[in-house]
Amino acid sequence: IRNIIAAYLNGYSYIKLVSKNFFTVNQQKAIRKIAQMLYLRVLEADTKEIHMATLIDESKAFIETGVNRIYKISSSMCRDVFTALRNQDPSLAKSVYMLDDEVDHFAFFLLRLLRKASVDPVLANQLALKPIDCLDYQTLVHRIEQVADQSASIARHLIMIEGRGKSFSKPLLEKMYTAGVDALNFYDKAVNALLSNDVKGSVEIIEGKAKIEKLDQEIASLTFSEEKDTEVICASCSIRDSIMRMADYAVDIAEITINRSLKPIS
Repeated sequence: IRNIIAAYLNGYSYIKLVSKNFFTVNQQKAIRKIAQMLYLRVLEADTKEIHMATLIDESKAFIETGVNRIYKISSSMCRDVFTALRNQDPSLAKSVYMLDDEVDHFAFFLLRLLRKASVDPVLANQLALKPIDCLDYQTLVHRIEQVADQSASIARHLIMIEGRGKSFSKPLLEKMYTAGVDALNFYDKAVNALLSNDVKGSVEIIEGKAKIEKLDQEIASLTFSEEKDTEVICASCSIRDSIMRMADYAVDIAEITINRSLKPIS
């Protein structure tokens, strides 16, 4: 799977897998699963060889449109997971968790495009990208995908706690919800600032992170004063970590905007 992903990200349009003996059932399932995730089509297959190809016309893709799409999915995941957390709603949490694969699918496609464009001047021109743009967008896509991962992590912990008949205390839930919504607002503002070249807004995000850090300490205090169950405490610590990571990723995105504002014109 790692080799298939590496070949895909490095721009290979045709991938041939050969087994010394034969592909086991589990191997075939794993190969088809990653092929689906990477938008690869299995053209030929038998017990010893599997041939895959990507049939997407990359020259007709639009990076900014793709980034907007993946960002909106990740933002909706954050919004819904914090609503699920506040209401302790495992059904909504499960829906959020399932969306993580959709973000991964499209993130791989965008990263493939950006890596190819960084070494292919013709494709870069078709996508209206300069080499430095590829670096910036690659970091942005990674951060968006990581925000989605943190939403899925929060959803997983909520599902686990609810599945074991346990719950978070009301004061702790409210504080985590407040911190989560603040982190989401930072994230939304950071991405929109990058897409609109809003340097002032990006600076405000970096300087405003202290607010979430303060909430983070309050969550830590509430966790150990309100909760007695070790599983609930561990889940709370993990959720707290995910919220802080979201804020960190928002700051990373804000820094991209500031760096791009001083890039050379030519």
